[in-house]
Amino acid sequence: MQVYFHTTSPGARNSYIIGSESQDKTAVLIDPARIDQTLVNIIEDNSYTLAGVLITHDHSNHVSGLRTLERIYKTNVYAVNPLILGYKTIMVHDGDKFSIGPFEIEVFSVPGHAFDAAVYKIERIIFTGDALSAGLVGKTASSYGEKVQVTALYSKILTLQGDYIVLPAHGPPSSIEAERRFNAGIQLYEHSKVRKPAITVTF
Repeated sequence: MQVYFHTTSPGARNSYIIGSESQDKTAVLIDPARIDQTLVNIIEDNSYTLAGVLITHDHSNHVSGLRTLERIYKTNVYAVNPLILGYKTIMVHDGDKFSIGPFEIEVFSVPGHAFDAAVYKIERIIFTGDALSAGLVGKTASSYGEKVQVTALYSKILTLQGDYIVLPAHGPPSSIEAERRFNAGIQLYEHSKVRKPAITVTF
C-alpha cells in the first residue's frame, strides 16, 4: 500500500490517496478538500482506478473538491451523511467493516467536532479528520460536545492494541502512542477521571 499526502490552502487541509501495489491498481481518496493538478497526477501517473472516496466529516473545507472530482471520476462516496454537496453517498456507521478493492476499512464514529465525524482504519493507519491531530482534539461548540468526542476517541481509538499512524485533516502525522502520552485534550480527560478527595470541614 502506498500513501500519498496532499495539502492545499487555505487552511493547510490534508487529503490522502492510498494506492494498491497489486495489479488492480485500486486507489481510495480520503477527504477531497481541493482537487488540483497535483492530486490528479498522482492518480493518473500511477494508473490508479479511483474506487472510493472516504469523508471524515461534512465541513466544506474538507469536501469542496468533490464537485471537481465528480466531473473527472465516477466513484463511490462513503460518509455518515446520506448526502455530501448534493451527491448521494454510501452511508457508513460506527463499527462498519467493508472492503474497497484490496483495502479493508473499519469505521469509528467520533461525534463532537462534527455530528457526523468518522475515523477510518486501514491496515496500520488511522485517518482521523479533525477529531484528532498531533497534540490536539477537534474544536467543539460546547463542553458537552468536547466530552462526547474525547470519550469516543479514548474508548474507540486510543484503546486499539498496538501502535498506529495517525493521519489527520490538518497538521503533521502522528501516532496513537504519541497521542496517548502527549495529547492535551486526552490528558485533560485523564485528569478529570481521577477522583478528587471530598472536602470536609470539622466544627
